[in-house]
Amino acid sequence: MARTASALHILVKDKELAEDIIAKLKKGAHFDMLAKKHSTCPSAKKGGNLGEFNKGQMVPAFDKVCFTGKLFTPHLVKTKFGWHVVKVLYRT
Repeated sequence: MARTASALHILVKDKELAEDIIAKLKKGAHFDMLAKKHSTCPSAKKGGNLGEFNKGQMVPAFDKVCFTGKLFTPHLVKTKFGWHVVKVLYRT
């Protein structure tokens, strides 16, 4: 079972915007450019890169996607912070 993961994310307030971002990613848009343009998280400056983190370190819904979701696929996650577009890079 993975104990750490690395992910990129874009945090927005509206589900519609998050879905639009996922559609753009599926058409080949660059994650880091969309993060810098739309994300309200401080990680936007780093293209949405959260780096490596431990299991249980993130809020439960976000954590679940990072440790069970398909790698390199944009996932839509709702948390108390808003809507996240999450792309899991790896697990260790």
